[in-house]
Amino acid sequence: MSPLRRMRPALGTFVEIGVEDGPASALDAAFAAIGDAQARWSFQDPDSELSRLNRRPGARVDVAPGTLRLLAFARLVALASGGLFDPTVGGELVLRKVLPDHGGPAPLARGCPDDIEVGSGWARLRRPVRVTLDGIAKGWAVDRAVGALRRAGATGGWVNAGGDLRVFGTAALDVQRREADGSLRPLGTLRSGALATSRSGAFDPDFPAVLLAPHDAPAQAGVWSVLATSAARADALTKVAAASGAAARSALLARLGGRLVDTAEAS
Repeated sequence: MSPLRRMRPALGTFVEIGVEDGPASALDAAFAAIGDAQARWSFQDPDSELSRLNRRPGARVDVAPGTLRLLAFARLVALASGGLFDPTVGGELVLRKVLPDHGGPAPLARGCPDDIEVGSGWARLRRPVRVTLDGIAKGWAVDRAVGALRRAGATGGWVNAGGDLRVFGTAALDVQRREADGSLRPLGTLRSGALATSRSGAFDPDFPAVLLAPHDAPAQAGVWSVLATSAARADALTKVAAASGAAARSALLARLGGRLVDTAEAS
């Protein structure tokens, strides 16, 4: 039987979800999970849970359990990477007018992982930082969609959100990466794992994301693909790859649960 697949615009890109063995209703459940993620964690949306948190530093803000888990994971990766992954750079990006300002006190350019406090049903920012989850939330949303597929009865499938991809069960996908010059490079076949790709370097309107290294230095130019067991981890570690030095990059990614992929290595 041919796989069932569907594509919709979401998360600032096009999201394709497919199942090889499972009901069509699994696709609806997975897209519902994607929509919920976008509504809660978007920096662009002034009504998202993340925007409400950013507007009220110092106050406990009620947020959903999934948001708490995502904030806790983002804080953990920031600590483990020595700040190479930094979810508190939203203030710097607002000051550069890369991200919108939805109100609240004037932001610090950036903070530290300890500025994010997570409690039972609430989160709090200790200082007026602006948390952005753009470097990890798309991967986290992909993982949630995979969970929805499995709960709906799919035994194999994939979720591909424009550079953040996870494949599970009986499915396998041949993967290509678009290079800086527009060419496509084969990366192999992905099975039972996740692959994320980010681009850093000179601003390109086709790739408008801005990656910052520590001390507001620009990230090293390149196209970074990281293989991991979850899309959220792979997504975050592409930023670590871009911000780290070449000599320590591979060992650091391995310690954090990822592997830099070049060609024909995704299997």
